[in-house]
Amino acid sequence: MKNIGELMAKAHQVQSQMTILQSKMEELEFEGQAGNGLVKITLTGRGYGVKTQIDEKALADKETLEDLITVAITDARNKAENYLTAEMEKMQKNLGLPPGFKLPF
Repeated sequence: MKNIGELMAKAHQVQSQMTILQSKMEELEFEGQAGNGLVKITLTGRGYGVKTQIDEKALADKETLEDLITVAITDARNKAENYLTAEMEKMQKNLGLPPGFKLPF
C-alpha cells in the first residue's frame, strides 16, 4: 500500500464485497450428511434449517439418530464456513491484499 488513502479505498471495497457475500450466504444452501447418507440436513449459509431427510433405517435407535443429526448439522455448518473462508480469500487476492490481512471492522 502506498498511502493511507489507498488503504481506505481497499477497506471500502472489502466492506462492500463482504455485504454482498453475506447476502449471498443467506441464499446458498449446504447439505450435511451422516451415517453414509442416513441423515441429511440442509442449512442456509447463515445456519438456518431448510430441510431434513432421515432414512427409515436410522429410526431404529434413538441415541444413534440423535448423534447422526448432530453430525449432519456440523457437516453442513463446516461446508458453509469453508465456502465463506474460500470466498474471502479470493476476495482479498482480487483486491491485492496479502493473505490473512485483517481490517479493523
